[in-house]
Amino acid sequence: MGKLIYSMITSLDGYVSDTDGDFGWGGPEEELHEFINEHGRSIGTYLYGRRMYDTMVYWETAHTVPDQAPFILEWARVWQAADKIVYSATLHEAVGERTRIERTFAPEAVRKLKAEADLDIAVAGPHLAAQAIRAGLVDEYHLFVRPAIVGGGNAFFPDDVRVDLALLDERRFSDGTVYLCYGVKDIA
Repeated sequence: MGKLIYSMITSLDGYVSDTDGDFGWGGPEEELHEFINEHGRSIGTYLYGRRMYDTMVYWETAHTVPDQAPFILEWARVWQAADKIVYSATLHEAVGERTRIERTFAPEAVRKLKAEADLDIAVAGPHLAAQAIRAGLVDEYHLFVRPAIVGGGNAFFPDDVRVDLALLDERRFSDGTVYLCYGVKDIA
């Protein structure tokens, strides 16, 4: 059985992009990227909304761009090896391999996917993740908190939920980023 992990880079004030949709302030340096690459090896499937997929599809062909750093090429290989499910009512055709389109997010289908998965599943993008959080599907939250305050934009967490968490792991990086891994507390 796989875990559903919500993982993204976020600003210190809790946004994955600013009010203009920019997330350039969050671009990881080599040390952080290599850590993300390592974590990516445990992911068998990525769940994306349309906008996040449009951002991430770059990795389908990143290896063809001249003079890429080895850690960039490694992430491209890791990303390409995983399955992708894109939830979109408007996307007609997926770019690249190992990608399928679903018209709507169906919590029961994700529960089944988790139950049958040999590897973990990652959800990315705050709007799709909010649906998974509200449905009680997210098992772990992986936050890469960057040393930036952006003042607004797309929030990492939805406003209207409460989830009790336990800190599972943490790490500081030389660029000031802090990795925080939280698991959902079993309240029995």
